[in-house]
Amino acid sequence: MAGVHPITTIFPHAGHSFEVDYGSLKAINAYHADGRSMTYTITGGATDGATGTVEYEWRHLPGGCFVISWQEGDGATVTHLDDFDAQRSLTFYTTPDRQFYRLEGSLKLSTI
Repeated sequence: MAGVHPITTIFPHAGHSFEVDYGSLKAINAYHADGRSMTYTITGGATDGATGTVEYEWRHLPGGCFVISWQEGDGATVTHLDDFDAQRSLTFYTTPDRQFYRLEGSLKLSTI
């Protein structure tokens, strides 16, 4: 993408896990210490139990906000707008069968 420079620093939340709760979908996102990969585990909703490890990209926005995106093994695409300071998350994702979802919910540090 023109004008986009590669990230040269480690994701500030690398090495930590966060719970997202969108009501109809709950998950744990465990950001690995390498700052490039994470493991997601769906803990509630229609795909409960699904898990995968993916490489992600991130950009820092003003304040505690970050845009984080990845593509899952089945082709699903996921983008989060996570405000770690306000503990809020917006997600936009497309399933392999082209269903598009927009969800909003809570974001908190996980003890798992």
